[in-house]
Amino acid sequence: MRVVIEKSLRQLTLWDGEQALLRTRVALGRNPVGGKQREGDLRTPEGLYQICLAKEQGKYGKSLGLNYPNAEDAHRGFQSGQIDQTTLQAVVDAVAAGRRPPWGTPLGGEVYLHAGDVQADWTAGCIALAQEDMDVLFACRNQIEDVEIRP
Repeated sequence: MRVVIEKSLRQLTLWDGEQALLRTRVALGRNPVGGKQREGDLRTPEGLYQICLAKEQGKYGKSLGLNYPNAEDAHRGFQSGQIDQTTLQAVVDAVAAGRRPPWGTPLGGEVYLHAGDVQADWTAGCIALAQEDMDVLFACRNQIEDVEIRP
């Protein structure tokens, strides 16, 4: 299974092979155009991510944490001088090992799929979906190989 989020359409699709199991509206960060660049920019990242954390009861109920920043994000951040070599290596190593990357870096972190209002973009960079849709996604969490977030 895989999840594809199309930011421009505000749409999340849960795929099982070529079959769409769920297609639903989502809300994004308050500054939705472009990929996440740094902590506090209110953007939802763009790229290929994996679920690295599942919470039964987070701030917004069930939530699935994404491994943002991934290695590509970290390399970009290193090239731009936002993070140092040690932080770059910590992110790369965590992603390679299937662990949650460091979230306390200048690149930001703690990007979740979680329940919430989907009528307007309001998150700090997360992806919000209706509670009943989050329940479906959460039930499939162990089968989801990746989450692709497209512009």
